[in-house]
Amino acid sequence: MFGRSHLKLRLDCERMRLRLPHHSDYRSWVALRRASADFLTPWEPTWSADHLTRRSFTNRVYWAQRSVKAQTGVPLLMERHDGALLGGITLDYVRRGPSQTGTLGYWVGAQYARQGYMREAIAAVVHYAFSDLDLSRIEAACLPENKPSRGVLEKSGFKYEGVAQSYLQIAGRWRTHVLYANLRNDRRGRSDAN
Repeated sequence: MFGRSHLKLRLDCERMRLRLPHHSDYRSWVALRRASADFLTPWEPTWSADHLTRRSFTNRVYWAQRSVKAQTGVPLLMERHDGALLGGITLDYVRRGPSQTGTLGYWVGAQYARQGYMREAIAAVVHYAFSDLDLSRIEAACLPENKPSRGVLEKSGFKYEGVAQSYLQIAGRWRTHVLYANLRNDRRGRSDAN
């Protein structure tokens, strides 16, 4: 159902390409994550002690390949056309059958934030999910106080659906999240977050 050779999966956007991670991305990935640590860690699960190691990144590459091959996820890196690594976006927890649903997650390096890259990446992944994967629903969640993340979801066609108590462990604590969804052929009308 994923349609493309799983190792050649690539989505082209106006200013970047979205593609699977390669072993050769390690240095760029670790440099971007390290330089953006203060920007990213308030919004992410606590980084493991080996988070920035080559071994951990190698596991990430293999996990991405297995996820696409098994049709359970699409973990992609965001690479500008000049080769600069910008961040990552993942459509994960793809569920088939009656739900036809996936969950969206993303991050961007601090120096590339608020430049429209994430909105462009979300649009490409949503289009791919609806057209190539035949999903019906894409879900996303973020911390209530993460206004930039909420804003990019809303500008990307996601609508607020509610609150999930103690949804994920972020920065070492169980945190409540606001929930958003984008539906193929959405007929819900506008929905404002509180």
